[in-house]
Formats: sequence, structure tokens, C-alpha cells
Amino acid sequence: MPEQPEKWPRGAPWTLTHAHDAGQVASIRCAQCNVTRYYKPLELREVIGNITIDEVRNKARCQTCGSREWVSAQLFHATGEQAHAIRFRRLVEIRWEKRVIWRDE
Repeated sequence: MPEQPEKWPRGAPWTLTHAHDAGQVASIRCAQCNVTRYYKPLELREVIGNITIDEVRNKARCQTCGSREWVSAQLFHATGEQAHAIRFRRLVEIRWEKRVIWRDE
């Protein structure tokens, strides 16, 4: 079990970096599509920043249906058989596209 801080400062937010250090897994689920995907918190931090899991809920969108209102997110410790059965969604690359837009005058 990862070591927890002896005394966590009151009111300090639990961010994705803290979750990674504690060995937690991020789970994002769309209730409309009934799809659950698992992410490593450090990779989520690369994409959306070092934010709390509540803010992840507000920023996440279902890739299948595009809905934001049915999305829920949570952090948890994967234990035993669950840790071996989880298929993580891994970050391959972040691509920035440059698009040219023309206007006729």
C-alpha cells in the first residue's frame, strides 16, 4: 500500500499528481453508453492539467456519444484481480494541428 501523508493539510485539493503518487487509478464512465474507461492519473494530467477529479468530471466528454451530462469520474485503488483485469487507455501522442482558413473578399 502506498504511503499516505501523515497529516494532509485541511482544504488542500487532491489532484491527479497526488492520485498518481498514491497509486490510484482514474475511472471515467458514460452512463448513457454504459462504457467505462480506465486511465493513469499522470497521463490525464498531461492532457487536461493537474486538477481534481471533480474538475475532470466537468471537462470529460464521452468519445462515443459526445455527452458531458452522463459522464462520471472517480479515483480508486485497484486491488487484486481487478488490478490485472483493467485495460488502461494509454496516451500515445498529443498532436497540435495547424489549419489554414481562407476568406474571399
